[in-house]
Amino acid sequence: MSTQAARAPSPHQPILLREMVGTIAVLTLNRPAARNSLSTAMIASLHAELNDIGGDKAIRGVVLAANGPAFSAGHDMKELTARRTDPDRGRAFFAETMNACSAMMQAIVHLPKPVVAAVQGIATAAGCQLVASCDLAIASDAASFATPGVDIGLFCSTPMVALSRNVPRKQAMEMLLTGEPVAAARAREIGLVNRVVAAGAERDAAIALAQQVALKSAYTVKLGKEAFYRQAEMSLADAYRYAAEVMTENMMARDAEEGIGAFIEKRVPTWRDE
Repeated sequence: MSTQAARAPSPHQPILLREMVGTIAVLTLNRPAARNSLSTAMIASLHAELNDIGGDKAIRGVVLAANGPAFSAGHDMKELTARRTDPDRGRAFFAETMNACSAMMQAIVHLPKPVVAAVQGIATAAGCQLVASCDLAIASDAASFATPGVDIGLFCSTPMVALSRNVPRKQAMEMLLTGEPVAAARAREIGLVNRVVAAGAERDAAIALAQQVALKSAYTVKLGKEAFYRQAEMSLADAYRYAAEVMTENMMARDAEEGIGAFIEKRVPTWRDE
């Protein structure tokens, strides 16, 4: 199947596209006219796809891409503003939306497979949060990143959670307090993305990176990804105790026995993902 960017959608196309490239599931945000803003429907669609992918052993990685000039402009402000006429001025809907979005972002982190963002254009506010929530990210040299909520009186508090777990505090605070966009090269310098490639090459590069990880033991990748995020929230001593337990459990796995044996015997390992 072609790995070229998706064509402009018809009015009847879904807001989220899914295709398989080998063992990699490519999810493409498909609201280009709305700059791929994260409406409640988009959030729900993403969450549902992630849940479905999580239990599919045939899928070994995910690439999150977008259709059109923008990766994602964040929350759908028109949808949110329309609820100000509710009796509670929208409070219940705002809370429901933010909690649903937060749960979807955490689903990326908890997915037992690598998730790679392919960022072709702007990723702002919750769109930047989406990139930061992915395990890995490839950016076009035309991409840019920002948390500009402060410019409209709405501090990017939920995007802040993912952003502050990706980049150093001073850089995160500069983005949050100024709202100024960060170019792709600078995003790589501060750790928001892994690599920057020529415009138009980001999707293929993200798929290639996901495929590289897909060659490893799925059991080992699942174990390691979970451990990475869990230890990051612990104290140094607790992190080492937990990591030692994980290493011990990992050593007992069939794939570790096979992998170590293959290394010693100088052969290619045969994974059973167990």
